[in-house]
Amino acid sequence: MEEKRRLIMLPGPTNVPDRVILAMMKPMINHRGPEFAALLSSVADGLKYVFETKEGVYVLTSSGTGAVECAISNIIDPGDKVIVPVFGFFSERLKETVTRHGGNVIEVPVDWGKAPTAEQIEAAIKKEKNVKLTAVVHNETSTGVTVRDLPQMAELAIENDALLLADSISILGGDHLPIDKWGVDLCVTGAQKCLACPPGLAMISVAKRAWEVIGKKKVKPPFYFDLPSIREHWLRKETPFTPATLLYYALDESLKMIREEGLENRFQRHATCARAFYSGFEALGLKPYAAENVRSNTVVTATLPSAVDVNKVKDIMKERYNIVITGGLGKIRTLIVRIGCMGAVSEPAVLATINSLENTLADLQYPVKIGAGIEAARKIFHSK
Repeated sequence: MEEKRRLIMLPGPTNVPDRVILAMMKPMINHRGPEFAALLSSVADGLKYVFETKEGVYVLTSSGTGAVECAISNIIDPGDKVIVPVFGFFSERLKETVTRHGGNVIEVPVDWGKAPTAEQIEAAIKKEKNVKLTAVVHNETSTGVTVRDLPQMAELAIENDALLLADSISILGGDHLPIDKWGVDLCVTGAQKCLACPPGLAMISVAKRAWEVIGKKKVKPPFYFDLPSIREHWLRKETPFTPATLLYYALDESLKMIREEGLENRFQRHATCARAFYSGFEALGLKPYAAENVRSNTVVTATLPSAVDVNKVKDIMKERYNIVITGGLGKIRTLIVRIGCMGAVSEPAVLATINSLENTLADLQYPVKIGAGIEAARKIFHSK
């Protein structure tokens, strides 16, 4: 039985444009042949545009978490000091990844719903000395928080002869992140988020300073995630291992669409849709979970009233209104809803999601004024 097509408003995977889906309906090719070499060249150029870098950006056939592990395992030797601000589920996972590779984690604890600051990172660097890496979840997908001090954190890394790794899986392509301008040494993302592709590919950018550290690493990197080997193969227009060829076609098409729209236009679209979501939440009496000054433009979150069951909200929205959202993770699993505001997000998608949410709340006997959320969101879209 064919699965009903629903509006996917998750913080990944997200809706995939038909152009991207159709791009995968191509004949299979030899991944060691000239056709794939041409495809890889096109993808590489598109990624440099989106990452805003002149350095290499490499594609991995893996999830975004694979790219995070690739970055950590190519940089860290046992005992190396790594600063990790922990302020949500995925920054906890980042901390665990560093620990498993022998890193000495210097944790900077931050309340969930808030973001770490450059001042906190600076204090940790000065206290610890000889820090090798600061690893930051740029956009904490579990809380809807964006680290707005990332450029200043990159400056601190340079000043203290350290590197900066940005886990930008749920934000790159949806908000400002000029890799070269900000001085981010390593940056990772996933195809299924703001790039609006199917899951299965991850990307990692590696700056010159990072290559210098990788070249001095004492312990050999993993066989599959060996960055020097990956770079060597990319110079030959191929990959070390069998790539997900059809997903490369999808990524190539998505990158072409991003270039057609233009990065600034794309960032503005995401920001406007996010403001509409937050305005709609507040009109329904729901408080955004993330602190106002660090609210994400790509993952929007709202705290549910204690009397409202998040699982019932998800089920009703999916089965009755044909829209898929999700709840929280970790210790806030049952407290919030999370909505993806990324990729192909648009005014119709935002309004449909808010309409579904407010009707679902009414179905659950929570007092809402039907139409209030829609009206608040519409004002954002149509204000001059």
